[in-house]
Parts: sequence; structure tokens; C-alpha cells
Amino acid sequence: MEFRWDFLDSLDPDVSSKILMGLDDPADIVRASSVSRLWRDFVITNGICKHLCLRLFPQLSGIDRVVDISNKQENSDVGSSSFVELEHLKKEHRAFVALARGLTSSEVGECLSDAISATSTDNYPEEGVHNTLVSRDRIGRRASYWSSSGQSNPEVPERLTYKLISDLCIITEMNVHPFQAFFQSNSPIYSAKAVRFRMGHRILPEGDEEDIVHEGQECAEEKFVWTYTSPEFPMAQENRVQNFKLPEPILCFGGYLQIELLGRVQRQEMDGLFYICVAHVQVMGRSLFPVFGVESLDPNGRFTLTYNPHAQFSSPHNGNEESDEISVTPEMVQRHVRGWEQILNMLRGTLGVEVYDSDDEQHDSEDEMPEEFAL
Repeated sequence: MEFRWDFLDSLDPDVSSKILMGLDDPADIVRASSVSRLWRDFVITNGICKHLCLRLFPQLSGIDRVVDISNKQENSDVGSSSFVELEHLKKEHRAFVALARGLTSSEVGECLSDAISATSTDNYPEEGVHNTLVSRDRIGRRASYWSSSGQSNPEVPERLTYKLISDLCIITEMNVHPFQAFFQSNSPIYSAKAVRFRMGHRILPEGDEEDIVHEGQECAEEKFVWTYTSPEFPMAQENRVQNFKLPEPILCFGGYLQIELLGRVQRQEMDGLFYICVAHVQVMGRSLFPVFGVESLDPNGRFTLTYNPHAQFSSPHNGNEESDEISVTPEMVQRHVRGWEQILNMLRGTLGVEVYDSDDEQHDSEDEMPEEFAL
């Protein structure tokens, strides 16, 4: 009979554990656990895959427990304590194997779900922060952008708060497009001097299931916990999509992202005040929903990780794939349109009936511009 030597039998358990914890690919850990029952038990009982997840994203240290939501009714207390503990470790191992795969290989796409609030808005709802979710700077004949209120001090910052598509997202980069006021003299660009990004979760009072803030209201900082703050990135005063890549992928648990716009560069000729305007915001990353979710998230960042082994990672929307049509939803009509004439203009722009030439408009005098186009 052929003799087979297993180094797990010969090495000290601590040494073996350190060797396996050096693996940085989830697939390698799965292969190691498939060598034999001895290897599988060793990988499971030493939490090798959990260690990899924590090494990749230290924010996961806030996990209090992992709950398999597909089998909540199972009684895990039946049997001896050692058997119960082993079964618990097996379930946790399966969850962290799936989590490691999601963290490293799930599809990258757009991760914004909704615009929550802005610290100020010049003309709400026409210039509300919800406009920044639209990838075009015009809908029909209407400009689509968010505008701050005017300030005499160019150092006054602004903050835009957004909801991500799930409570667990790995964010890698952001795109911000400053708005160029093509309807004003000399077509000024109302960019910020710099931008910074924060991610975190809200503090929801017990029993309160309502949204904490609504668009048009200022976001109360004490209602959020920001667990990550990026470095400052300089912003160019240019009419283009500007990419800001984070130094490393960041795991956002809780599902909220805030953009801090630092400093103002453009003064409006009409009133002599400084404004910041944004046409479009895009956040790129990976969503772990519906395989994973977050429950019982406390202000200290401790939470329960829910796991659904029967689900598959969703494919986020690819922000580079533009639709040829604009869906006119009731919310869009309510927010963007005042009066039947504006609704008609919007529908004409959507259906492609009306041809809009921006070059022609730039030659129009400022006196001919409708009042609604003033910042």
C-alpha cells in the first residue's frame, strides 16, 4: 500500500494555521479544504476563510454573528456541545467562503440607489439633488442638475447624501460631473475646488421605520455614523466626468454615501454669489445583495450578517450602458415638472420628437433665457 504523508500530522497546529492563513485567494482555501477530511476540518475549525475576509476588509470585524436566513427554523441546540459547535463552524465557513468570493469576484457596476438630501438647494425641486442620478445634463429642453444656494464666502462646503443599492457594497471609485450653465453668459462651470467621500450607516431610533431625511431637507449629521472618510481629491473646473478612484476598495455596511464638495470657484454674474452645481454622480463597486445583508446594526458598528445560500449575487447596472429612452415615472413628473407645458416638453424630449441644439442656444442672449434657468 502506498504511504501518503500529510504535513498537518507532522507540523505544529499553529504553524499549519499560519501557512493556510497566508492564502489570499478564496479558491485556494476551497481547494485546501478538499484535500481530505482532516484538511477540511482544520480549515473550518481554525476559521481560515473568515480570517481572509477580515484581512481583505477589516470593517468585517464588526460582525457579531452570521445567520443563515434560509433555515431559521432549524434547531441547532440538539446534540452534544462539541457537535453543535462544529455545525456552527461549518455554517460560518460556508458563509465566509461565499463572502470572500463576493468581495473579490462579484460583478462591478453602479451602486447608487437614491438621492437622499443636500445641505442646500437653490430652487427645489427643479434643482434638487435627485437630478444628479440622471446621466444627462438635459431632459428635453430642461437642464438637469443640482445647484447649491449662493454664498458670499467661497469656502462654504456642500454635502450630498445618497443611498446605495444594498447595505453591503464594496466601493472602488466615484465619477462626478460638474454642471456647465450653458444658458448663462460665457457658459460658466460651477465646480468645487475639491471633493471628499464618506460612507457609513444611519442611526435609526428603535421602532422608527421611516426615512430619517427626505430630499429638500438638510441631512442631520447626528443621524449618521460615517465609518470611512476618503482623502481630498482636487476637482477641475471642466465640463466632463471626473473620476476619483479610492486608494483601496472600501466595504460600506449600512448603505449610505456622502459627497463633500469643498470650496467654490465660480461666482454667478447675476447676484455675485458663489455656487456649486453638479450634473451627474456615479458610484462604482460591488453589491453583496441578495446573498448577504445587514441586521441589528448599532452605532458602534456591530451587526448581524445575514446569509442566503440559495441566492446569487446580482448584476449591478453598468453606468456606461445608456438607454436610448428616458422613463418618465410619477416621481420624475412630480419632481421635475411644473405645469402641463413642462410635462409636454419633457415627453417630447423623451420620445425624440423635439430636436434640441445646444449650440444654437448658446448664441441666445441672456435676456431671452427663461427665469427657470437662473441658478
